[in-house]
Amino acid sequence: MILTRALSPSCIKVPLQGTDKESVLSELVHSLHENGFVTDPDRTLQEITDRESIRSTGVGFGIAIPHGRSASAHDLVMAVGVAQAPIDFESVDGKPVSIVVMLVSPTKQTGSHIQALAAISRTMLDQEFRESVEKAASPQAVYELFVTAEMQGAGHKQRQMAGV
Repeated sequence: MILTRALSPSCIKVPLQGTDKESVLSELVHSLHENGFVTDPDRTLQEITDRESIRSTGVGFGIAIPHGRSASAHDLVMAVGVAQAPIDFESVDGKPVSIVVMLVSPTKQTGSHIQALAAISRTMLDQEFRESVEKAASPQAVYELFVTAEMQGAGHKQRQMAGV
């Protein structure tokens, strides 16, 4: 799964303006709408919020990955935000969140949605990557971090396949 196919620099917020969970979710959904990636921001926000009410997507390590499927999305899309100050996201580890990666996919795209969630999780496991994202000065810098992480991941996979 190549995350940068779903992520546009125009949907990266550095820094986020929101200071709480609800305002951050709204800010990222509206970013997707303003850039033409979701057609109905209110519906999409409700779907993300409904999913969030089942179980927090604050996965620990200062990261939240709010996600959902929506008829408002025609393709798998992402938005990323970096908080100025950590935000309470009711995370599983009880710690606040600095990085929010939102994923929205069409209602019938279950497989690619799950693959993208796995790819986001793998990428975010890298402490150096997380720290670099938190320190990034611009949306373009965050986007380039994702590009670099994907290139390094592809190189690692090729070495594994070659038995190196």
